[in-house]
This record gives sequence, C-alpha cells and structure tokens, in this order.
Amino acid sequence: MLFFAKLMNKFEFKKFIFATGKSENLKKFYMKNLFLFAFLIFTLSGYSQIGGNGVYNFLNLTNSARIAALGGTNISIYDDDLNFAKENPALLNSEMNKKLVLNYVNYFAGINYGYAGYADDFKKFGTISVGIQYINYGNFVAADETGIITGKFTAADYALNIIWSKQLFKNITGGVNFKPVYSHYESYNSFGIAADIGITYYKKETDFAASLVAKNIGTQIKPYYKGHYEPVNFDLQAGVSKKLAHAPFRVNLTAHHIYKWDLRYEVPEDITQISFAQEPDTVKGEALSNFLDNAMRHLIIGVEFLPLKSFYASIGYNHQRHQEMKLIDKSGFTGFSWGFGVKLKKMGFSFGRASYHLAGGSNHFSIYFDISKFEKTERVEVN
Repeated sequence: MLFFAKLMNKFEFKKFIFATGKSENLKKFYMKNLFLFAFLIFTLSGYSQIGGNGVYNFLNLTNSARIAALGGTNISIYDDDLNFAKENPALLNSEMNKKLVLNYVNYFAGINYGYAGYADDFKKFGTISVGIQYINYGNFVAADETGIITGKFTAADYALNIIWSKQLFKNITGGVNFKPVYSHYESYNSFGIAADIGITYYKKETDFAASLVAKNIGTQIKPYYKGHYEPVNFDLQAGVSKKLAHAPFRVNLTAHHIYKWDLRYEVPEDITQISFAQEPDTVKGEALSNFLDNAMRHLIIGVEFLPLKSFYASIGYNHQRHQEMKLIDKSGFTGFSWGFGVKLKKMGFSFGRASYHLAGGSNHFSIYFDISKFEKTERVEVN
C-alpha cells in the first residue's frame, strides 16, 4: 500500500497544486481521482475466497444470453448492450440511454433466474442504470426430524443493482455497481451489501477495449444465523476485446480470480487414499501439464462473428468449467458455449446455450427494447 501511496504522490502532486488555484479545478480534480483512489483501496484490501467459500453466490450467475455464449463472463465489450454494465459498471455508457433489458434462464432442477435493467443518461453527471437480479430455487417439502411432512417452503435470492458510470479521462471510463442483497431460505433470512468497481479503456477508432473489475466487495449485515457472519465471494477480473480490422470477428479474453494462482481442487488429506482422488505429480511432464492447466483455468475465451450490424453469432470456451464438470473418460462439449442474436430498430433478441455437463446445459434468453425509439414513434403519430 505504501508503494502505491508514493506512486500517486509522485505523479499527482503537481496536478493537485495546480488544481487548488481555482475551486472549479479543485472540484474536477477530486471527482476524477476519487474513483482511482477508491479502486486501489478496495482492490488491495480484497478477499481471497473463491466459489463455494462464501455467501450470495447467485451474484456470479450469467444472466445475459450473449455473455453466456461467450463463455459465461465478459467485462470488455464496449457497445450499447446494457447487459454488459452488470458485468462491468464501467461499460455503462450513453449509447445505452433508454435501453431496457430482460433476461431469463430456465436452470437445472426447476431453478430459474433472471435480470431486468433500465438505463438513462444524464450527460454531465454520467449514466445510471437500475436493475433487479433474482433466483428462485422452487418449492420444497418441509419435514421434521422424524420425517413427518409439515408443509412446504420456498427459497430465493434477490439483488438490486444501482449502476453509475462516467468518463474520467479520454478513452477511460469508470463505474460502480452498488448491490443490496436479500436472501430467503425457509425461515432463514440474510441481508447484505456488495459492490463492483470497474475501469475500462476503450479506443473507438480501433474498436479495442481493456477492463479491470473488482467484483462483490461486500459483507453480510444480517447473517442467516445470529453472530455467524460469512464472507461474500470476491473476484478480481481483467479482460480485453478487439474487433479485427479486416474481418467480421471480435476476439475476447477474460481472466478471473487473477489474485489467486491455484484454482485446482485440493483433495483433503483424509480422503487422499480414495481411488478417484488426484494423485501428486509422479511424472516430470505432469508438472508442466498441471501448470498450463491451472493457467487456463483463469481464462475464458470468446469469439463473435459480426457479418451485419443487426446479427451476431458467438462461441466461447471456459476451461475451468470444462475441467471441473467433465467425466474422466468422456468430456464431450463440456465448457463450450454458443449463441446468436438479432438486433432490430426498436428491439432485439438473443439466445445462448452453455454446456455444463454431458447430462445437460443451460438455455439463456435475452430481450432488449430501445424505449427512445418508441417515444419518437408516438410523437410522430401525435403530430
């Protein structure tokens, strides 16, 4: 932390002295640098948990059909698709003004979830989006300790997404997503707060974007059990997207959990003798193989085919999902995903299919509406 303090002091001190000359310049200076300071502080004080070691894991579910088709995570495509703002608040921009998105996923075992969001641009203040994310786990049969059925109960999670973004410097945009969370499982309830902080560099002339996002910075305010507080699963992600200059393709690369190197499952010592448990490296070549495997677990690769402005097709590969969900003797297309979308003047539709296991995958449906186009039509008809 001291290193970053010295670094900021070296490069920003002269700007600070100059800015204090006028109150207007001072205000602009603080507004521009507040985001940078907040991002460094929250990122450097981040948690070290990964999936399964915390609460509110539904926050990491992929809602958008387009993002699902790209491998499940993407934080660097800068266009007018409002769904990307949920993944990276810095991608929220003025082109998403008056856009409404609706997402629905018919998940496994009767579970369904989705996300709905709307954005409005306020020019000098920035762009704001409000959305709601939910997951419904279905209905369950309640029984006492003797097995006697006592009734039914439900389980669900909800999160409000309040997203703000603003251009901080030329080609650089910053954003914050504030997420109050409510969780209800039978008679157990929990309330918490989480936030995402993102920064994106985007150069329109070359259609290149690079992003860094700190996700799920937060804590439980009211735990499920009194006095038993659990961490929220933090993630630090980086991503790049580049549209080829002379071909209708966009290549995307996203890295997740970049603060933690080893993402492989660690077999507990008390079950290392079980036949299916992973054995230690016994062959010299396995060390390199495991190194490459672990490196790839951090990466999600996605490619979009963009022959027209009104149509796209995507394919993605998630290596961690492939390794964790495949069968030893047959992996099939586990970890792969694909999808397509149609974009019309007033609305659009997207479909995504993600393969989690040989037993099945998830289907994602997204619809978006450009409310501003409907308003213009109504005005013309009135006139």
